[in-house]
Amino acid sequence: MIIEAFLELLALNGRTPTASQIAERAGYSVRSIFERFSDLGALSLATADHAIAVGESEAMAHDVDGDRPTRIRSHVKTRALACEKWLPLWHTMLDTQDEVPELRTRIIQVRLANLERLKLMYEPELATLLEVERERLQFALGALTSIESWNQMRDVYGLSMEAAQGVWRAAIDRLLPPTPGAAG
Repeated sequence: MIIEAFLELLALNGRTPTASQIAERAGYSVRSIFERFSDLGALSLATADHAIAVGESEAMAHDVDGDRPTRIRSHVKTRALACEKWLPLWHTMLDTQDEVPELRTRIIQVRLANLERLKLMYEPELATLLEVERERLQFALGALTSIESWNQMRDVYGLSMEAAQGVWRAAIDRLLPPTPGAAG
């Protein structure tokens, strides 16, 4: 309940809530929060761990064996929904990683999971490249499909969900080498 209250307040206000706000939202006393978590940093870390676990379960890979357009559409939709949902927490993780060094590890874990998903979804195309080219392309695709990229398209440029997904789909398609055995 405390973690859910923390996440709800983040989504509502866009900034890290106070212990009082969390307690009120969760229906607990401030004291009970600190009986469970040593400080708000520990709560942030527990929230990040919760979000990573939920995010992994919600972001199951679909259409891995589909044709290129199907794989791109499926991957982008799944990634966009995750970015949209977890962006407020991501901002908090980035903002507090200096005070809670364990958050830095979680940030890296999330970024590496994005790279693993890219390898899975685009294995046919990536397999055609030499190792160094494959790695560099994966890094570029990882930066392209980062939460920061999503934030920029949605909050800075004002793109709709569909328009932002269209940007990602087109860019991924342009960056990937030809699919082996595909006509054209």
